[in-house]
Amino acid sequence: MINKIVMENIASYKQKAELLTDKKINLIYGLNGTGKSTLSNYLYNMNDSKYASCSVDGLADIDDVLVYNQRFINDNFYETEDIQGIFTLSKTNAKAKINIEQAKLQLKQLNVKIRKKEESKELLQKTHVKQVENAQNKIWKIKIEYSGGDRILAYCLTNLKSRKEALSDHIGNIKKVDLQPKYTIDDLKEQAKMLQDGDDFYSYVPNFAFDMSELEGAKLFSKIIVGNKNSTVSEVIDKLGNSDWVQEGLKYVQMQDDDRVCPFCQNKTLNNELLNSIKDYFDESYQSDIQKINKILEEYHLKSQIISSLEIYLNNFVGKKHEKDLRLLFNSLQRVVEKNIQKMKQKCKEPSAEIEIESSEEMSRALASLIVKINEEIKILNDKISNRQKELEKIKIKFWQLMRWEYDSVIETLKKDDIFFKKSIATIEGEIGTIKQEIKSQEKVLTLNQKQTVNLDEAIGNINQGLLDIGIDVFSIEKYSEEDALYHLRREDEVENVFKSLSEGEKMVISFLYFIELCKGERTTDQISTNKIVMIDDPISSLSHIYIFNIGRLIHNEFLRTDKYDQIFILTHSLYFYYELTCLQHDDREKTQKLFRLIKNKNGSVFLKMKYEEIQNDYQAYWHIIKDENQHSALIANCMRNIMEYFFNFVEKQDFSNVFQKPNLRSTRFDAFYRYMNRESHSKGQNVFDLKEFDYASFKEAFRLVFVELGYAEHYKKMMK
Repeated sequence: MINKIVMENIASYKQKAELLTDKKINLIYGLNGTGKSTLSNYLYNMNDSKYASCSVDGLADIDDVLVYNQRFINDNFYETEDIQGIFTLSKTNAKAKINIEQAKLQLKQLNVKIRKKEESKELLQKTHVKQVENAQNKIWKIKIEYSGGDRILAYCLTNLKSRKEALSDHIGNIKKVDLQPKYTIDDLKEQAKMLQDGDDFYSYVPNFAFDMSELEGAKLFSKIIVGNKNSTVSEVIDKLGNSDWVQEGLKYVQMQDDDRVCPFCQNKTLNNELLNSIKDYFDESYQSDIQKINKILEEYHLKSQIISSLEIYLNNFVGKKHEKDLRLLFNSLQRVVEKNIQKMKQKCKEPSAEIEIESSEEMSRALASLIVKINEEIKILNDKISNRQKELEKIKIKFWQLMRWEYDSVIETLKKDDIFFKKSIATIEGEIGTIKQEIKSQEKVLTLNQKQTVNLDEAIGNINQGLLDIGIDVFSIEKYSEEDALYHLRREDEVENVFKSLSEGEKMVISFLYFIELCKGERTTDQISTNKIVMIDDPISSLSHIYIFNIGRLIHNEFLRTDKYDQIFILTHSLYFYYELTCLQHDDREKTQKLFRLIKNKNGSVFLKMKYEEIQNDYQAYWHIIKDENQHSALIANCMRNIMEYFFNFVEKQDFSNVFQKPNLRSTRFDAFYRYMNRESHSKGQNVFDLKEFDYASFKEAFRLVFVELGYAEHYKKMMK
């Protein structure tokens, strides 16, 4: 059963037009030129390459699509003298008929089974496609993240950035490493950046040497430095423990004649004897120790200046990697050195005090080791730069190993889904294969028994009786060859090519009766079609009203009120005929019928759903079209002319040729409108004048004036609402 027809890039179907249906009976109304014939011609020969952009969904192998249109008439009547015979199953053979009915019943049941299996298969495929798409969308985040931003690792996705499928397949084919990688994306970026930025080799940093062990271990810092014990004041100074204070005070001794002012009490209490005794206390040994301490302090301070060269290491690319450790060690070392300098200065001021100097050896050694490590890394990096492409490839391998680990759950789930999908599909296809074998077996039974019941004569009888029912007795159809199963048209005057001698109405009737028999029967005794889909394209074209009634009756009896056919599509340009085919009972209509309107404007043909309440007569439909300026100019002009003819010739009984004699209608602005309205062609949009002459505003105004000038302004207003 057809559920969707897509028409695109053919004739008036400039853009994709979809006809969606879930009903058995589908009625399609469209004026001439809207695309009905194109639609039926596509269903008539779906394999024609010009319909490459068109498609039909829902057809099964057992479905036989039968189309009645002008192509059908040409192929079966115009282009051949011999009409292909139609077989019917009616010859008396009770046993064969029972076998046929049972075989058909079995075939229907088997076809239902196979359809359900196909539906299950389709559902599985859709589910699997969704699963694959979800997985691919998750994996696609790799491309989004690493082909944008800093793009350092973008080279790892070469040839994998355009299609999600390619990226998914690539990572899925990578073997997962046993242990989770310990490196990170940042590590890989850092390595890749060093290789990508390093056009030249990296320079080594100077080694770090800071050995202060000898200076920091000087015993003078723990020595209590005091003066000469033989001095007359030594006992007092030692007893008071103020030798450092006294030595500092000597700097401030002032001379006033022969007397000195004491720096402590500011009185002239110092005489030469006392001063010499004090100086004698701070003898040469004392001064030597003080000088040594000052010298150690000076040397220590000078060597410590190397610590301020930290930037030498940080300006190096590899050194920058270790900035945190470098700063920590440098700062720690600097703090120790600064403390030691302060302590040494204090010792110089207070020689008698015991000072403990902190060792910087451990930090110096750690700093030196770190710098050695930096130089080793620089060497490794330079070696890698020498083999840049090889090293970048190693990083790429590591990158995908890391991605494979991170996306493992996505990949493994996808693999499990794929295994389940393939296994399920294989099972269903096996079941379908078994059912198809059963179908072939039943088809053989059906074919064998059909050959025992086929009857060529019944189809001939039905066609001839149909002609008589309609009142046609001047020609008939007769069997020409039993063996070849051929018919001939026969007429009493025995003219050649009887079909071409018939009127258009007679041609339509005989061809349609033949089509009905074709739908009921089979073209060959080997033909088997359990489901038949019928499309009938405008079977009332050029027919008189009595024929239209009879064709409508035939369609109702043979197609709409029977369960012989799986699905029916009927196309017509007549709203009257369209209305006659619709079911009057609302519930039945909603259950079995779907109504469509086929329209064409400057954007092409399109299918629209149609409500039963929207069905109007042709006259009203013409007004509907002229209100839409997007319709084709030829169609608008033709509909205006049809309205004129219908209203004035048939309703008002006025001579159509005299309608335009009013002075107000003779403006040169309306010349094109006047010429077209007075053409003798009737309802043929293809006969329109040069399209460059068409101006919608001018035509619409002239059209309005016709009704206004002749006293029908209210009718115009009502119809144009």
